[in-house]
Amino acid sequence: MKMKQLFFGLLLSLPLLTYSQNIKKEVLFTIDDKPYYTDEFSRVYNKNLDLVKDESQKDLNQYLQLYVGYKLKINKANKLGLQNGEAYKNELNSYRTQLSKNYLTDSKVTKELVEEAYNRSLKEIKAAHILITVDENAAPADTLIAYNKIAAIRQKAINGEDFGKLAAENSQDPSAKENKGDLGYFSAFRMVYPFESAAYKTPKGKISNPFRTRFGYHILKVEDIRENRGEVTVEHIMLLNPKEDKPEENEKVKNTIQDIYKKIQQGESFEDLAKQFSDDKSSSTKGGLLNRFGSGQLSSEEFENVAFSLTKANPISAPFQSKFGWHIVKLIDKFSVKPLEEVKSELENKISKDDRSRLIVNSLNEKLRKKYTIKRDDKLYKALVKTVTNDFYEDKWEVPAITKPFDGKLFAINAKIITGTDFLNYIKAQQKTGNKLKPINKLVDNSYQNFVDDKLNSYYNENLESEFPDFAAVMEEYRDGLLLFDLMEKEIWEKSKTDTLGLKSFYNANKINYSWKKRVDVTIASSTNMDAIKKAQKMLKQNNTPEQIKEKLNTKEKVLVMTNTGVFEEGNEALPKNLKFELGVSEIIKEGEYYFVGKVNKVLPAGEKTLEECKGKAINDYQQFLEQKWVDDLKKEFTVKINQDVFENVKKQLQK
Repeated sequence: MKMKQLFFGLLLSLPLLTYSQNIKKEVLFTIDDKPYYTDEFSRVYNKNLDLVKDESQKDLNQYLQLYVGYKLKINKANKLGLQNGEAYKNELNSYRTQLSKNYLTDSKVTKELVEEAYNRSLKEIKAAHILITVDENAAPADTLIAYNKIAAIRQKAINGEDFGKLAAENSQDPSAKENKGDLGYFSAFRMVYPFESAAYKTPKGKISNPFRTRFGYHILKVEDIRENRGEVTVEHIMLLNPKEDKPEENEKVKNTIQDIYKKIQQGESFEDLAKQFSDDKSSSTKGGLLNRFGSGQLSSEEFENVAFSLTKANPISAPFQSKFGWHIVKLIDKFSVKPLEEVKSELENKISKDDRSRLIVNSLNEKLRKKYTIKRDDKLYKALVKTVTNDFYEDKWEVPAITKPFDGKLFAINAKIITGTDFLNYIKAQQKTGNKLKPINKLVDNSYQNFVDDKLNSYYNENLESEFPDFAAVMEEYRDGLLLFDLMEKEIWEKSKTDTLGLKSFYNANKINYSWKKRVDVTIASSTNMDAIKKAQKMLKQNNTPEQIKEKLNTKEKVLVMTNTGVFEEGNEALPKNLKFELGVSEIIKEGEYYFVGKVNKVLPAGEKTLEECKGKAINDYQQFLEQKWVDDLKKEFTVKINQDVFENVKKQLQK
């Protein structure tokens, strides 16, 4: 599934673009007499123009061949009946649901909520609260009792009584007795929306008016407001925790990170040490440099807190341990909060999962009610209301056994008829939601309004292709893309992994493409101290181990020598640039502030890799070979006719 998500990831993230070229819709080519048109070719070419890495694919003649090959594969998939598979249908529906979210919303309300959330995210609020619980569907009398309780507590707080003490004595939040209602610091999306709104609208040091959430009535006191701390860029050195949790292994890693820290304190280059010793290979070649990040973007809160605590005056942390390993962090720069445009998509996603999404839903419902005129059959509706009894509250109510009197039209959305029986079935399903709104006729009226909104949204969703041509075009791409994935998996990817004889034959015919550079099995010692490296050189000549060298030359107070052992290819960052690939102990090599000496244990000449050593790349190349051969076969299986005159006209317009 991960591979398929990657296959479609780019498609899902791109908007459908429109272009200035007014391409006349003509038949560009046919496959077995099925036409493919110039407007679609132009749109797809322009959409992908800036995405292709191979310049040859930007050439329109080459692109046409790629496009024809693509459509040949889709024709083959349909010929094999892949479009009828249940898995395919389910996945297509899943993608449609995801894509339709962009259309089933109110963009104006969404924009306002995004801006509000962004402005709130610039601050973090420290607050305490008091809660008096009351059910969402409580009777008015019970609601009033809860409100009066919270209002009386608020008055005591306004009169000067200690808020924490009032919370401990009165709040029905179970944690209040321990924390006196203290919630710590929070920002946007950390609390339910009504609570968040009350917090951001209450000045520092003040107590809010009573407000209601789904939990009951609250008051809160804002104790502090601070700025969001923004983003930071750091370098780091990381030693991974041992794979096996053994005391001696843990101690070894801890001692090594302490040695590295001592060398940094001695003035040695943080970046050079990161290149030599950091286990984070994605950053070690860059001197340990990480991409800038903000709160919550890394997997380790401890790492983030240490990074944000660093200053220009104290830019390097002491070694500390996270769940991943031991770290030393160096501050490079700090940045203020990202601008709105950079976090807009992230905020939209959060809003869609938050209470405030209800504001967007309500706005869209209102628009749909204006777009589609609903005329209810009131006589039928009254008959429907009479069938619903108080058994509903005990989940015992049933749709009448004979529904014929209710099968008539309750209302219509354009040509789509919604019957009274449809509404009764909807009411039946609502029993499972635990709706306790009373009296029963009020519950039915409320359910009817929700039923209408539900049907309007369903109709609108079902007809997005006719409402929005761009949506229809993207869905067509989804259909083709899903078929292509299933076909490629069946015809190419699985075959390349399981056809061992074919892969071996391909490898034997292309061995020249799979070669090792010259390699060396070596132990390297490094130091900024010439005397120390001379001693290390002598000890290497005496066949001392790296551990013996470090034990002899390093002390608890000072680390003079570090060692690194392994098999490295020519040009590897871990190797001194002037190290000779010759057996024995090398001369001392100086690079920058460092002195290096190496003991070459074995020299491995350049040569062909075995199939096992290059299997990943060989399989990938074999896949490309199989695909090209397959496309050539498809051109023989299907009849392709290209309208060359039409293509020449399209080329002229696209190249303007």
